[in-house]
Amino acid sequence: MKFDPGFNIEPLVNPLGFNYGKDCFGPTVENRTLDSIRKSLMDPNCDGPEIVYSIAMDVGKIEHLQTLKEKMLLFGAVTYSAGKLGKEPIRSQGHIHRKSSHSGWSPPEIYEIWTGNAIIYMQEFANDNPCKCFAVYAETGDVVIVPPNWAHATISADQSQPLTFGAWCDREYGFEYDKVRAHGGLAWYPLVTDNGEISWHSNPEYEKSDLIKKNPNDYSQFGIIKGEAVYKTFEKNHDVFQYVSKPYLKEKEWEVFIP
Repeated sequence: MKFDPGFNIEPLVNPLGFNYGKDCFGPTVENRTLDSIRKSLMDPNCDGPEIVYSIAMDVGKIEHLQTLKEKMLLFGAVTYSAGKLGKEPIRSQGHIHRKSSHSGWSPPEIYEIWTGNAIIYMQEFANDNPCKCFAVYAETGDVVIVPPNWAHATISADQSQPLTFGAWCDREYGFEYDKVRAHGGLAWYPLVTDNGEISWHSNPEYEKSDLIKKNPNDYSQFGIIKGEAVYKTFEKNHDVFQYVSKPYLKEKEWEVFIP
């Protein structure tokens, strides 16, 4: 399945990265190596691709750049290698979003899957008791929202192909890893079975928790239009995702949030 992200960006495989159209902007990608994420893995000494994933933070149409800056919004794109990290699938480091100085909130994030299949894992806290834990299974074209303050990671659910996704973020983005690394990762580890499926194993460094596995929620109260690229939605209404940089606009929704 091929998904149109709503602007002229093309993921590359060898090497990982992106091509940007003439009407678009985007940076040289930042690469995350296996060595840089070992502290978040079940087996820190595992083998895997040298470049695990590549990140392009701040991409989009040139005509929108000033508006994005004014609204403190940023659109990022990430592409993963195919393969595995030892017994684990290709995945990001577990982290929490650092509080933004302009809002005082840890911002949420809106994920949109462009190629491949993903699991967005999230837990309510990175303390000894993680409380609510979710594994949200997303296919190409699906959208998943991670709420403020939650620890999370993005996991490739199909080791045979690269995973690529876009994400709405706060322009003053930052990541906190210390609590997750202190526990040797998140509360649940994804492992690849012999038939290529994902099985889940609890991390003994946390208190006992239940993992809820589910499909993405509706999210219509957050301006998500099913079947429409989130960048297209922004293009039609520049205010629709303002809650990403101003999370307090959806304070009541976050209190009862289910991903």
